[in-house]
Amino acid sequence: MTQTRVRLWTVNEYHRMFATGIITEDERVELIDGQVIPISAKNPPHAATTLCASDYLKRLLAEVALVRVQDPIQLSQYSEPEPDIAVVRIDLRKYIDHHPAPNEIFLLIEVADTTLDTDRKQKAPLYAKAGIADYWILDVNQRQVYIFREPDLEGYNEEFILQEDATLSLIAFPEIEIQISQLFP
Repeated sequence: MTQTRVRLWTVNEYHRMFATGIITEDERVELIDGQVIPISAKNPPHAATTLCASDYLKRLLAEVALVRVQDPIQLSQYSEPEPDIAVVRIDLRKYIDHHPAPNEIFLLIEVADTTLDTDRKQKAPLYAKAGIADYWILDVNQRQVYIFREPDLEGYNEEFILQEDATLSLIAFPEIEIQISQLFP
């Protein structure tokens, strides 16, 4: 059997692909474990949920964190995903010189309508490996939230699902109560 070697791209090479036009700004892609992966199209329920959740979190966390929407984060030299929502440490310069790194990230959120399987099986291990302590998936279809916590190199050791009528808090801000119903339109 012939083994094919896969060439993995670094974040710097990925950025050069944009700078030279190999990848255009119109292409919706992200760098995951050295591979350039297309991002799914955003249909109206996905877009509405992302907007609703990000607006709610911005109000709740205004004084303690910055809420970024569909912007890159840099997890390693080979991964620069674009989660739907990233709750990150406040940076007075708004991350003008770098994308948030794992030590600056409090919470990552993916919104899933058609991507629940990918968000659970591809994104969760990626985020866990980077040490992201708090990862949520907003399931648009069931109006529930998958919560992933206690990361290690193999994945998350804690996973649970909360229904729309529940409340929860970020690990980083346990004093701030989040009503799950407010995350959805």
